[in-house]
Amino acid sequence: MRVAVYSGSFNPLHKGHLAILRLLSLRFDLVYLVVSPQNPFKDPSSNDSGKARYLAAVQAVARHPELKGKVKVEDIELGMEPPHYTIRTLRALAQREPGNTFTLVVGADNLESFPRWREHDAILKEFGIAVFPRKGYHRGRLKARLLMEDPSYRIELLKAPLVTISSTEIRNGLSQGQDMTKWLM
Repeated sequence: MRVAVYSGSFNPLHKGHLAILRLLSLRFDLVYLVVSPQNPFKDPSSNDSGKARYLAAVQAVARHPELKGKVKVEDIELGMEPPHYTIRTLRALAQREPGNTFTLVVGADNLESFPRWREHDAILKEFGIAVFPRKGYHRGRLKARLLMEDPSYRIELLKAPLVTISSTEIRNGLSQGQDMTKWLM
């Protein structure tokens, strides 16, 4: 089975995430929405607990019946020792489910910083990545730069809607008392 691994803080899940999940559910047999307890590149004080975000993600996905059986909220990282490096998560999934093939899903903003990720070359060779667009990032140029490093890297550019809202913008709006309901998943 082809499994997309869409990992992140998801603090909170929003309409942009939903659009990507819908697209992925059409392209892959299954999508794992992996809620990360702590991104190694982010300040830990800015995150709600991993468990709370995981439970919120389960509820958000359940509100969308079209995702049933296609998207599974995955808590694998909640039981792993930190730091939560993506390569460790992907290898744990591959070990747990040796019959499946896994592809990491990232936004173009992550593609720019991908060379800083732990064992980024192993992720690109062993699993590959599927990249959705993000405003202000030229995916083709970023892909070409990585392929210059190693032409065997597996990088797929997804034809996906441009996500124009971020979880940070939603959190900021909520902290200012704005009604952000229309953006939430």
